[in-house]
Amino acid sequence: MDERSASAGRRGVARHGPSAPRRAAHAALAGLVMGLVVACSSSPNASPGRSAPAVTDATTGVTGTPSSTASRPAATSSLWPTYHRTNDRAGLGVGIRPPGSLRAGWTTKVDGAVYGQALVVGDSVIAATENDSVYALSLANGAVRWRAHLGTPVPQADLPCGNIDPVGITGTPAYDGATGSVFVVTETTGSAHDLVALDAATGAVRFRRNLDVGGHDRVAQQQRAALAVANGRVYVAFGGRFGDCGDYIGYLTASATDGAGSVARYAVPTAKEGGIWAPPGAAIGSDGSVYVAVGNGASTRGAYDGSDAVVRLRPDLSGRLDFFAPRAWASQNASDLDLGSTGPALLAGGLVVSAGKAGTVYLLDANKLGGIGGELATASGCTGFGGMAADGAAVFIPCSEGLRRFNTAGRRLTARWQAPATGSPTVGGGAVWSLVTDAGVLHAYDEATGADRARIDVGAVTRFASPVLTPTRVLVGTKAAVVAVDIVG
Repeated sequence: MDERSASAGRRGVARHGPSAPRRAAHAALAGLVMGLVVACSSSPNASPGRSAPAVTDATTGVTGTPSSTASRPAATSSLWPTYHRTNDRAGLGVGIRPPGSLRAGWTTKVDGAVYGQALVVGDSVIAATENDSVYALSLANGAVRWRAHLGTPVPQADLPCGNIDPVGITGTPAYDGATGSVFVVTETTGSAHDLVALDAATGAVRFRRNLDVGGHDRVAQQQRAALAVANGRVYVAFGGRFGDCGDYIGYLTASATDGAGSVARYAVPTAKEGGIWAPPGAAIGSDGSVYVAVGNGASTRGAYDGSDAVVRLRPDLSGRLDFFAPRAWASQNASDLDLGSTGPALLAGGLVVSAGKAGTVYLLDANKLGGIGGELATASGCTGFGGMAADGAAVFIPCSEGLRRFNTAGRRLTARWQAPATGSPTVGGGAVWSLVTDAGVLHAYDEATGADRARIDVGAVTRFASPVLTPTRVLVGTKAAVVAVDIVG
């Protein structure tokens, strides 16, 4: 299922043009710039050459500068509202300065490791920690605007397996512009998994609801995948822990963004495992259908059990619309070499790319995934882990062998360059941004050639850390802080 499978892997709906979320984000960027101008010129607390007094959160020791209400997040301005910015999980930044060099910006210490991507809402950076805390920081200087501590995380000693200690908020949050809410999933005492809606402007809790549905052992379940907001719902995926211990089944939930109604659920139809755990979580097609990658399941012979697959679901999760599974699904299930280690990336032209632990990249038709063995094309040499990025016909995949570019023109897969970094990439400013996660070094590679254009140390990061791009600044969550890096042209 999870990072355990990394060693095992080493051993052995159509989109025509930009999706609606991508178009919305382009418009939001213009709104953000205007909002910043208004806030800087009209804030009653701002004075030239003088900053507001610093304040310290007594529970964390984090020091920051309070900001005026005028610069708080607005429901209409979101620059990076979800994992890899858009629900197709393309990771494509807008208006990013081409990197000539990189230099350290600000660093704000937080109260736990940051496993998910940060969000950028208005001029605030939203980040969540494994201490079950959510922070809003100033994009300009990292000052703490608010902190919401949502519960007591679960120590590793209380769990049957796993490799995160403690376990609090692991999946990337998501922001909903319609309600102004930030959504996170906490794991708290007793391994309860709760969806929490926060007011993005103040951090106040709007509602909380439990997602431990389906009758399986919640102690064996882990919520690592990024959340997604679409179709008036929040989608949350679940898998197992590092070590694949206990009775878990991969499942996806959908909850109304206002907290009303019941929790919808799709469970992988396997007897055991089949986790939906890859960091990108669900991707959303232009028609609202939901795509997820499913890990290895129980069946290793006989009838196919719905695991080791890319699955397309109805928006309300009432049924499976389509799926793709490799011809070798049974042996891959037996060897833990499945497709669940990367999320599906939805590309222009109605294409889907998936890459799993067996070292094969698959190109699929988003409208007809193909069932068992029905891919459009394949390429070898990439053991995929994490989240991909895409720009037009180019897709960038975090492989254990190194970051790789493939082209999908002509509905084929053509390998191009390879670079040393293995972190989940994003793309913007003519560069592909990725971390050498073992060393904590951020790289900007030339998008066309793969040449290393710039690099900088950011500190110790988690395995699936992925950079967030703003026009002049890159944000990285680390094991102890949120770090801003300035892009120097």
